[in-house]
Amino acid sequence: MKDVMGIINLMENEDYLKELSYHRPVAAVPFGGRYRMIDFVLSNMVNSGIRNVGILVQHQYRALMDHLGRGKEWDLDRKRDGLFFLPPSQYNNQGIYHWDLRHFYNHLDYINYSRHKYVLISGVNVLCNINYQEAFKFHQAMQADITIIYKDIENQSINLTQSHFVDTVEDGRIIGIEISPAKTTSNKMSMEMFIMKKSLLVDLINSCHSRGECDMVRDGFIKNLHRLRVFGFPYQGYLATINSVPSYYKHSMDLLKPEIWRKLFYDQGKIFTKTKDGPPTKYNEGAKVSNALVANDCIINGIVENSVVFRGVKVGKGAHIKDSIIMQKCEIQENATVEHVIADKGVIITKDKHLKGEEHYPLVIKKRTVI
Repeated sequence: MKDVMGIINLMENEDYLKELSYHRPVAAVPFGGRYRMIDFVLSNMVNSGIRNVGILVQHQYRALMDHLGRGKEWDLDRKRDGLFFLPPSQYNNQGIYHWDLRHFYNHLDYINYSRHKYVLISGVNVLCNINYQEAFKFHQAMQADITIIYKDIENQSINLTQSHFVDTVEDGRIIGIEISPAKTTSNKMSMEMFIMKKSLLVDLINSCHSRGECDMVRDGFIKNLHRLRVFGFPYQGYLATINSVPSYYKHSMDLLKPEIWRKLFYDQGKIFTKTKDGPPTKYNEGAKVSNALVANDCIINGIVENSVVFRGVKVGKGAHIKDSIIMQKCEIQENATVEHVIADKGVIITKDKHLKGEEHYPLVIKKRTVI
């Protein structure tokens, strides 16, 4: 796929993760002990042979720039092609995520300058381990104008109001697309991953912009279904759709199942992230850890059970972490108890405190809060 450029579209509603995305973009939300959500789509692109990736960012993206840097960990720190940040030309307090097509238009020079013939566009809230080469071969074989990658989610609970669904006929051609439906008869959820020729993307951007239209899927794709060959490619692997705090919690807890952890991090290629040097985790006398995912540079003196613990966490004597997600550099002091809790970076739970959420509605503690 050396003839394909990647665009990661972050122009999306960030309110659905509430406290976790108040001070950072969704792409920079930590996941799985040492990763960020953008690591998955970026690693998938690199593992598929894409070497030119542009990121359409919104606001508060300093954390994202700090994490990605020049893209060294993803082999994108290069003289030709590489990693590019594409900031918005202006900020709209009324919800900039509604106007992704206008941001594509503002960066037409970047798209036109690329020497690649095809483009792959993806969001970041769908976490999977996919090699796009098979979907790209399907796109060429069907002589499609646009290929939308989808997942059959039959018998799975999903937040419909944050999802897109496609209707296909026997040969895979898409005849309908639903955006945030209250109810749907289709089980085919769009993963918001699109493959098309770069020239077609430029034409859609220009034609929609000239009519004052602003949404890529609604105005660029749906309104042109009758004249374009739009096909759906089914993805068969594991999929984690993060579109609410409960879904973030659920899929984080799923990582405690070895078979799911292997599928997400190693199935079609390794998932890369920013390298941080740190010592191994130290388990002192009295520490008890069971069914937990614990990153390096932690000091464990208490009990960790059915939890995901990020780098640099300190757990005091007599402390008990159960069914929780504890992010980087948190401190759970002596005899404190947390259950069904998501603690953001730098949270301190002082001695003898007891915090408990619910499995389907975990308690979220904002970054650097002291309780």
